[in-house]
Amino acid sequence: MSGHSKFANIKHKKEKNDAKKGKIFTVIGREIAVAVKEGGPDPANNSKLRDVIAKAKANNMPNDTIERGIKKAAGDASAVNYETITYEGYGPNGVAIIVDALTDNKNRTASNVRNAFTKGYGNVGTPGCVSYMFDKKGQIIIDKEECEMDADDIMMIALDAGAEDFAEEEDSFEIITEPDDFSAVREALEAEGIPMADANVSMIPQTYVELTDETDIKNLQRTLDMLDEDDDVQEVYHNWDE
Repeated sequence: MSGHSKFANIKHKKEKNDAKKGKIFTVIGREIAVAVKEGGPDPANNSKLRDVIAKAKANNMPNDTIERGIKKAAGDASAVNYETITYEGYGPNGVAIIVDALTDNKNRTASNVRNAFTKGYGNVGTPGCVSYMFDKKGQIIIDKEECEMDADDIMMIALDAGAEDFAEEEDSFEIITEPDDFSAVREALEAEGIPMADANVSMIPQTYVELTDETDIKNLQRTLDMLDEDDDVQEVYHNWDE
């Protein structure tokens, strides 16, 4: 894992999101609605909802906004049904991109995603065309500045709870889990009061692609920015070594 900490990227994304609270809150609001529909409104009996609530708090979503979202999803039988769709494709120089979306209109989302790829001179591929280059893992990032606990203590808590890897980077700790163990590890860290800068089940690249051509970098950034601005898009994963 060493050498490819995504903490700087996460901080960058968070700074962008600070200017777009509406976007990130919309994204999380949809995740809350889906989690409630699938497992009910009680976080104690719904691990997926607990994970979304943790993500909401990491993004500074107010508690009353979270509770409102849960109540709305639980009480509104005619609520909009969101569907999960994943798109895979290529950016400049073969950069692999995976886009996870939650949408109530597949045609709109497909058109927007295709447009984002096209504008950056990339293309949407067939399902599975790039996902084999990624590993689906739980990924928890801890900002060293926010955490006073010793690295060995954090590592033992994580490993005891079922984590498979622990890495110390210059400014952060990164914990990797199997997807099924993610909730247990996250909750063990939360129980110890360890603040998490990011906690998600992610698609982690097996290898990374470097871009040296300024035009390629500009085109890829255009695609990523357009995807980031789309309310239907939940997550974007890529193997560009920024």
